[in-house]
Amino acid sequence: MAVVALAAAACSSGEAASDESTAAAATTPVATSGDVVIAEPAPVRPRFRYPPAPAAPAADVQSAPEALDAIDTINQLLGAGELDLASVSAIRDFGDLRHAWYLSDLLRFFRGEQGDIIAEAFEQLAGVQLNDDPDRAISQWLSVTNHLIAWDTPSYPGYRDDKAGVFLLVEPAWEPFFADEEATLDWRFVSWGGVLIDDRELGDSEPCPRGCIPSLDDPATTDAAGGDWYPDDRIVFGLVEGGEALAVPKNIAEIHEMFNLTLGGRRLALPYCTLCGSAQAYSTDDSGAAEQPVLRTSGLLIRSNKVMYDLVTASVFDTFTGEAVTGPLREDGIVLDEATVVTSTWADWKAAHPDTRIIAEDGGIGRTYELDPLGGRDDEGPIFPIGDADERLDVQELVVGVITADGTPVAFPVVVARSSLDAGSDVELGGVRLVADGGGLRAVDAATGDGLSAHEAFWFAWSQFHPDTLLYER
Repeated sequence: MAVVALAAAACSSGEAASDESTAAAATTPVATSGDVVIAEPAPVRPRFRYPPAPAAPAADVQSAPEALDAIDTINQLLGAGELDLASVSAIRDFGDLRHAWYLSDLLRFFRGEQGDIIAEAFEQLAGVQLNDDPDRAISQWLSVTNHLIAWDTPSYPGYRDDKAGVFLLVEPAWEPFFADEEATLDWRFVSWGGVLIDDRELGDSEPCPRGCIPSLDDPATTDAAGGDWYPDDRIVFGLVEGGEALAVPKNIAEIHEMFNLTLGGRRLALPYCTLCGSAQAYSTDDSGAAEQPVLRTSGLLIRSNKVMYDLVTASVFDTFTGEAVTGPLREDGIVLDEATVVTSTWADWKAAHPDTRIIAEDGGIGRTYELDPLGGRDDEGPIFPIGDADERLDVQELVVGVITADGTPVAFPVVVARSSLDAGSDVELGGVRLVADGGGLRAVDAATGDGLSAHEAFWFAWSQFHPDTLLYER
């Protein structure tokens, strides 16, 4: 009953639910950028200038016992399907801004009149007016959480357990994630994406019975001629491994957001984060794990980036870096090796790789995929919290991101880089050079010409996970 109450409350008001996808049985997750990567970036809503951060105790300072009692009371009554608003007011009255993280977690699930009371408690606690923030028009939760991230507000001792008390009512299968006391995951930034965990066994092609974004394992493929169902001007995510090439149509990736497959004799996992415009590929057959990982979508997000996890050990991976951040694989220090994903039009990819395979029109599971299942959901900017944004580029501008051998992150705006290459200029920065591959871009070592792992992403996503990134300018 508590799960139903929380999930219903999250979608009960007139505000946009801003879910990562629609109900997963229908599995129509929601969308990223336009279909032509060299198009000019669409205009996005202006970024809000957050006020100075209010004072807050340090992260290791214990909270007032009365405040923790109020939070405990809320969590206990949530288990019975009731939100104790008197305790919400008590949290406000204790005046410790760190507890606003817990209020933010509640606000993700409670809207309408209850959400208004939680939001007002945050406003009084922080001394701000949410109506000053354009994100308030999308949701109060988005505005509150963006403030907290932008301020880098500390959490408080015990926050992870308090957050678990809310989240595990929605999805008990997340319990192993929260159980790791040594996790390197920053729990402040973990939010609910609107769907539940994909914990189906490898190869299970049935829809998730409770609603998730279902991975597509070992999808059926055809040769390029068999891919004539896919329009030439549509986007594919291209991989080359062991002399074999594969194209993953964007419309299928938008539905499944995760693939486990074999290419060129290597076992690969391909997460696609629709919210951050990022398709990546990791090798899972050489990870060093005792048993080969199988990657799945958890239903959680970190700063608008999907949270992926290993089905075998229930260890969470940082999707952008491939590093295990919770569970047994974190303890073993597992970091997945990343391969290059090239974003291209289907016409350009098959012209450059005539022997390519492409995922079959029905994915090999007999389903139908719309050509544009997400319908421009993110065209005006991030719909999940990211905090402040690096203003060197628009948040939704696509970049090719590379991590050099010495750990330096380098980013190349796609439009600028393509324009420079078309004009016959070299595109090089930080020892990285970009070269054309079909209609996309591939990174190589400027000195040796050896390939470097790279992928495209929205600027907000790349820059928030790599804030010190070098940025190519023509």
